[in-house]
Amino acid sequence: MAKDYGDTSIKTLDPVTHIRMRPGMYVGEPGTGAMYHDCIYILMKEVIDNSVDEFVMGQGKRIDVNVNYDTGETSVRDYGRGIPLGYNEKEKRYNWELVFCELYAGSKYDNAKGGTYKYSLGLNGLGACATQYASEYMEVTVYSGGNESHISFQGGEPASKLEVKPYPHRRTGTIIRWKPDLAVFTDINIP
Repeated sequence: MAKDYGDTSIKTLDPVTHIRMRPGMYVGEPGTGAMYHDCIYILMKEVIDNSVDEFVMGQGKRIDVNVNYDTGETSVRDYGRGIPLGYNEKEKRYNWELVFCELYAGSKYDNAKGGTYKYSLGLNGLGACATQYASEYMEVTVYSGGNESHISFQGGEPASKLEVKPYPHRRTGTIIRWKPDLAVFTDINIP
């Protein structure tokens, strides 16, 4: 028998809980077989697409993708400008929070008006965040402006503070390493 449906039946979910509970709305249905493969592929594609966008803009000459078929962990390394993770004066928040913890935040909305990118792939403001929320862990390392910046996440939440230290080499780019979460998906073996 169904419970009463009344004014207290309606509730909201925070974005982390929503994506972890209903990932199919963002990255495909977490079932088995072809549906599962699509879901894991979309997680990977969202991170890879950000690196491709940098490459297409002439930033970096290659993209490294490493998949550990035993653990389900993936890492993507580009040699682009590096995702800005520092404090965003306009938004009054840190960019790491906007990119990895805030749905619909991104730098690719003004492409047609001469923005940061002329063209972009992916979900534009959903992909990196949705992937982070659906991951057991995610580690982000950025080389930019003579610094190495690092932050990590676990179970959809920040697991460390942003660490920034001088990096004397001229290397630039972003490394993102993550593992889909078995608490969200029925199987994380990468096909």
